[in-house]
Amino acid sequence: MKPMILDVDTGIDDMMAIAYATHSPELKLIGITTLFGNVTVEEATRNTLYVLELLDSEHVPVYAGADKPLARNKDSYAKHVHGEDGLGGALLDALPRGQAESLTAAQFMVEQVRRMPGQLNIVAVGPMTNLATAIRLDPEFVKLVGQVVIMGGAVTVPGNVTVHAEANIHSDPEAAEIVFGSGLPIKLVGLDVTMKTLLPRTRLQEWRDKDTKISRFLADATDFYIDAYERFSPGIGGCALHDPLAVGMVIDPTFCRTESMPVRVVTEERDTAGQTYANRDALPDERPSIEVCLEVDADRFLGHFMSRVV
Repeated sequence: MKPMILDVDTGIDDMMAIAYATHSPELKLIGITTLFGNVTVEEATRNTLYVLELLDSEHVPVYAGADKPLARNKDSYAKHVHGEDGLGGALLDALPRGQAESLTAAQFMVEQVRRMPGQLNIVAVGPMTNLATAIRLDPEFVKLVGQVVIMGGAVTVPGNVTVHAEANIHSDPEAAEIVFGSGLPIKLVGLDVTMKTLLPRTRLQEWRDKDTKISRFLADATDFYIDAYERFSPGIGGCALHDPLAVGMVIDPTFCRTESMPVRVVTEERDTAGQTYANRDALPDERPSIEVCLEVDADRFLGHFMSRVV
């Protein structure tokens, strides 16, 4: 089993990623860290704890992290995409029984990489702020991590919150630039591939047919998510599996074809802040390369995801 920390800003696709990871025997989910992004860090933590209860996985500890970007203000959240509660209204004012642990997200990451050097997989599907904080907290962190899989960026395609930027990177460009330039062993699962992983609305009936609390909850929340996709792309008939694909790349790295390249993040220009681009002219000692996912076996991934998630 591959030990893994999942770093989330729990909205709807984060919830699907948590369920996918929990139900995959190849993975050992040793903890979930939370931060701002789709929702506030308090809401992300609440949603994570509640989803774990629905999954009968309350033994997985949760660690709250960053409540804002490193160098910017955070004044809006993706409620139009994920709902007022971050879970498409499916929460219905329910509250989790559990609570977050006392360590911060970054402290937990550092503790765990020191406990199992070279072994730990960190899957980050929100802004990069917790990762950047861990890098600053411990100079040895970069050398001790086994692998970091990041859902973020749009290296060869347009963004989804601006023409240039993907949401997670746009939320904290400075943190992303620190992470991409750190030398961490990174696989970048961006819009280049995630927008090709469509979950059709027609497949939600398979979850409803299971008729469990988690399957009904997932179906109701994802219905809301697909409605948001329809507003942006009428007729699309489904939603992208952004965060689950990052989990899938730990389970089976052959889901995507990758190419090694240095990646930079625009932090200065207001109109293009958060843009990710391949800095192919960088010398090897100037900028470490990361593995950027460029093609995905979408049908095989969707089948695997659907076979596991509920």
